[in-house]
Amino acid sequence: MTTDLILAGLHHLLAFGLFGAFFVLFVTVRPGLGGAVLHRAAIVDRLQGAFAGLLVIVGVLRVIYGIKGPDFYLSSWTFWAKMGAIVAVGLLSVPPTLRLIAWHKASRADAAYVVPDAEIGRVRSWLGVQFLIFASVPLFAAMMARGIGL
Repeated sequence: MTTDLILAGLHHLLAFGLFGAFFVLFVTVRPGLGGAVLHRAAIVDRLQGAFAGLLVIVGVLRVIYGIKGPDFYLSSWTFWAKMGAIVAVGLLSVPPTLRLIAWHKASRADAAYVVPDAEIGRVRSWLGVQFLIFASVPLFAAMMARGIGL
């Protein structure tokens, strides 16, 4: 029971951390992005990746060692819907991350570099779709916790 409690607490803290990092990134990537703000956005993007990776690891540990056991999760369509949404969010995060890496590299080469507004718009579109799908994850989690989909 203690293991389950610790894993559940960590899982929730990491999920909130991931949401916080995502939100900071979304509000930071806006027209005029450059310099120190761009550097911070690159750091936040890395932090978001770290939260996501740790969240997946703790989530797998919850499935294996949690009080409900693997059968509860693996037999639920809501679990698989949640996993699908997480995979989609992860895949949708690749283009913005690649752009942030390129922008950060450009800003290190030229301190006056400012990201073109058109590129900001494209990345914000990716982040918006990512956010919409990310918002479905807690819904699927709540459904799953209540036994919906078994």
